[in-house]
Amino acid sequence: MRTSAAVPPHLLKRDDVREAIATQDFGRLFFLLRKWAGVSFNQIAEACDIKSSRVCQLARGEGTISTLSKIEHIADVLRIPGHMLRLAPRPWETGTASETSPGARPSSLPRLTGTDDTPVGDDYVRAIRETSRRLVLLDNELNGLPIADMATRAFKAVHRRLGQGDYEARHERDIRSAAAELAEIAGWALFNAENLAAARRFNQEALFLARLAGDGSIELLILQNMGMVSGWVGRHREELAIARSVLESRELPPRVEAIFRAREGQGLAGTGRHEEAVRNFLRARSLLQDDPPDVAPPWSWWISEDELDRQEGRSLQESGRWEKAVPLLQRATHEPSGEPVGYRNVAAVRLLACFLELRAWREAEEVANFLAPATGETASTITLSLLEATVRRGRAVPGAPPALRESLDRVADALGEDPYVL
Repeated sequence: MRTSAAVPPHLLKRDDVREAIATQDFGRLFFLLRKWAGVSFNQIAEACDIKSSRVCQLARGEGTISTLSKIEHIADVLRIPGHMLRLAPRPWETGTASETSPGARPSSLPRLTGTDDTPVGDDYVRAIRETSRRLVLLDNELNGLPIADMATRAFKAVHRRLGQGDYEARHERDIRSAAAELAEIAGWALFNAENLAAARRFNQEALFLARLAGDGSIELLILQNMGMVSGWVGRHREELAIARSVLESRELPPRVEAIFRAREGQGLAGTGRHEEAVRNFLRARSLLQDDPPDVAPPWSWWISEDELDRQEGRSLQESGRWEKAVPLLQRATHEPSGEPVGYRNVAAVRLLACFLELRAWREAEEVANFLAPATGETASTITLSLLEATVRRGRAVPGAPPALRESLDRVADALGEDPYVL
C-alpha cells in the first residue's frame, strides 16, 4: 500500500490539521503531513514546486506563503477542498461540495479505457495514479472496503491500452510505472479477498512492469507482497528467499529494511528457526526506531510498530507459542499507534485463537465481544475466513464456559448474516 502527497481524507478531520489549514499555516501543515501521513518534506517540495530547503524552513515556523496562485496550487496538489482555505471550489471537486463536507459525494474514478475522451500523455499517468490513490483510501476506510474487483478491472483497462500501444512513446516509462503500482494494489486486494492464485499472477505482472519502467521503489513493494503471499500459502522457504534476495542485493532505507527483516523473520519461523526469527524482529524494530525523516518511500506509510506486532504475533501464534504472542497481539488490537489499515482486526482474531488455546476463557470472551460488532463491517475475506475457523474451533473446545460459548455464537451469527439486510 502507499500514499501520495495528497492529505488523506481522515487527516482533514483532525483538529490540528484543520487549524493549520484555516490559518494558512503551511509550515505547520507540512509538518503534520509528514508526522501523520509519512509524506516526506522532499515529496511535499516536489509536489508543491517549492525548494526542499524552503519547505524545511516553513516547517520550522520560518516564513509564510501568501501568494494566491501558490496557495491555489498547494490546495490542488495536496487535495485540500477550496472552502477550507477560503477559496472557490477547486476544479477537481464534485460540484461545490468537498470530500469532507456533509452530503459530499466522491467523484467518479478517472476514465482509463481507450475511448475518445480518455486522458492521454501525462494526464493519463495522473489518472492511473489517482485511481490507485483512491483505491488505497477505500481499502483502509472503516474495516476495509472490498476493492479487488475495481482494482483488477482498472488495471486490465490500462494493461489493454499498454498492449495496443495507444500512447506516445515518450510517456511509456511513466505509464508502465503507474501501471505497476496499480497492478500491485490489485494483487494486494486479491490476496485480501483470498484469491491467492490471482494475487500471484497480478504481482508477477506488476513486477514485470516495474522492472521495465526501472521503478525500483515499487519493485520493492511488489516483492514484499510476493513474499507475504508465499508465506500465507505455506511456501516459507520461498518467502525467506524473496526477503533475502532483497536484503543481500541493495541498500535499503531503514523503514523498508525493517519490513523485509520482518518478512525474513516470518520465513525463518515458518521453517522452524524460531530463535533466528526473534532476532530478526528485534532488528526490524530497531531499524524502525532509527528511521530518519524524508528517506522512506511514500508507499511505506503502513510500516509501523503495529505492523511488526501483527507479523511477529502471527509467527508466534502459528508456531504454538501463544503466551509470547498475546502481548504483541493485544498491543496491535487495543493500543495501535500507527495509521489505521483495513485489515487491522486480524490481530484480534489471532488473539482470540491464542486465548482459546491457553484456556483463558474470560479473556477469550472479551475478545469475542470486541469482534462481534465489527464482523459485519469487515470486508477482508482473509480475516473473515480466519475468524470463522477460530470460532469453529472455539465452539468445539471442551470445558468452555457458557458465557464464552454465547459470545462465540454471536460472532458466528455475525459471520452468517446477510450483508444486505439492515
